[in-house]
Amino acid sequence: MRTFVRNVMDQNNVRGSAVIIKDGEPQQISLGYGWYGKKIGNGNPKVVYPTASLQKVLTAAMIIQLINETSGTNQQFTQYTKISRWFPTLRNANKIAVGNLLTHTSGIRATGSEVNRGYNYSEANAINWIVNNINSTAQSSVGTYYYNNSNYILLAGIIRAVTGKSYEENFQERIVNKLGLQHTYLYQNIPSSMTDAISYNWNNGSYRNAAYVKRSLASQLPGAGNLFSTPMDYYKMQVGLTDGSILSASDFNYLTHLKSKKTDYSGGVYLKNNDSLKMAYGNLAGTHFGNWFQMTTDNKNGLILFLNQTNDNESTVKSIGYQILNYIKPNTFSAN
Repeated sequence: MRTFVRNVMDQNNVRGSAVIIKDGEPQQISLGYGWYGKKIGNGNPKVVYPTASLQKVLTAAMIIQLINETSGTNQQFTQYTKISRWFPTLRNANKIAVGNLLTHTSGIRATGSEVNRGYNYSEANAINWIVNNINSTAQSSVGTYYYNNSNYILLAGIIRAVTGKSYEENFQERIVNKLGLQHTYLYQNIPSSMTDAISYNWNNGSYRNAAYVKRSLASQLPGAGNLFSTPMDYYKMQVGLTDGSILSASDFNYLTHLKSKKTDYSGGVYLKNNDSLKMAYGNLAGTHFGNWFQMTTDNKNGLILFLNQTNDNESTVKSIGYQILNYIKPNTFSAN
């Protein structure tokens, strides 16, 4: 397996770290450097990678936790609760439900969330900027699917409002501490003993056009793109979404079958093949990272791929991943 995976990555000029899950057993396989300049290898326990949009399912899971925890209290809410409760100045908030945010069917089409504005935002300021940006941008009708980071940044705001604690505190308590994760941090909490990976692309040679996620960019994306981790820790998160550590299996089913769902997407992941597969892709504008995970929903087989050298093409990353997935368990996985 190790030789096959490394050969596929090398032949396609990509570098990174992967976790291969076969028959319930995870194995980490890495190739190349996480930081070429300092010769720190991918897979080195010091290196963490931006999870980009793969973070969204964790934000969604915390919303489901809060739906359960507030049931029967004066803070009770459901997937049908309108978000005007928390965002009274947001345009169309009295028409947009929590479920619409979770399924990207809010009609929000605001852009610019991944354009680095060169300022280190607090969570509250990042959320306020998103509200103002939405209010100054044309929107589609509620119920229209349009993938947008704004939805999940607003969900981070709901988590803050309901709990009276920051998204950061909630993530630490509800995800990191629950699972005992040792290599998972929001950007601002990456310790000096660790390093976030540098991204590169291939251009007649490896490690060209170095780019990394700046703190200012990460600060703009609470709940939607400010999480750094390793593929092995991310595997533990995926398992935790159904084994009761984060969510129960029935909670995960609820999360991935919300009534506002218009596509295969619900709650941060896509389900395919009669719900037998779960997956998501992520990258961040201005960098060369490419993340893709695809696993059977029973967590027994699959791939978590964190690449820090790509050709900046989502379809290529998925094609590489699909070759590996077919080697793990033929005739099981989806090509995209």
